[in-house]
Amino acid sequence: MSRIGKKPIALQKATIEINGEHVVVKGPNGQLERSIPNLISVVIENDQIQVNRENDSKQARSLHGLVRSLIANMVEGVSNGYTKTLELVGVGYRASVAGNTLTLNVGLSHTVDFVAPEGITFEAEKNTTIRVKGIDKELVGNLAANIRAIRKPEPYKGKGIKYAGEIIRRKAGKAK
Repeated sequence: MSRIGKKPIALQKATIEINGEHVVVKGPNGQLERSIPNLISVVIENDQIQVNRENDSKQARSLHGLVRSLIANMVEGVSNGYTKTLELVGVGYRASVAGNTLTLNVGLSHTVDFVAPEGITFEAEKNTTIRVKGIDKELVGNLAANIRAIRKPEPYKGKGIKYAGEIIRRKAGKAK
C-alpha cells in the first residue's frame, strides 16, 4: 500500500466536486480542475478526502500516491496559494512589473518580457527580488524555472537569477 496514497487530505477552506474521473476543487482563491485515471477513486468522508485504488496492478499502485499528491496540491493552492521567490544577483540586474508583465534587465543586449498567464501574478521588490504567485503549483514552478533559465547563476561570481535560499557552488578562479 502506498504510504502517501493512503494519507487522508484535510479540506481546509476548500470544497471538492467529483464527477466520475473529473475532480473540481473550489476555494477562496479560485478553482482548479483535473482529470484522474479510472484506476483511482476519490471518496469524501467526514471533511477528508480519501484516495483509493481499484486493484493492485502495477499501474494503479504507481498512480495512487501521485493522484493523492496532485489533489492535495490543488486543495492547498485554492486555500492558501503558492509563491516562488527569485533573486537577481549582478551589477545592473533589475526587474520591474507593469500590469501583468515582468521586465528583466539581466546583462543581455535587450530586455526580456514575461507576460503572466491567467492565474499568475508577479511582484518585484527592491528591483532584485521577484515573487511568482498563483494557485496552481505546477504552473508557478514552471514559470519560475523559465524565468531562472534566462540567466542561470554562474559558478565563478554567482551572477544570474537564482531561487531564494538556493546555494550556488562556487569555483576557484584562474590561478595567477
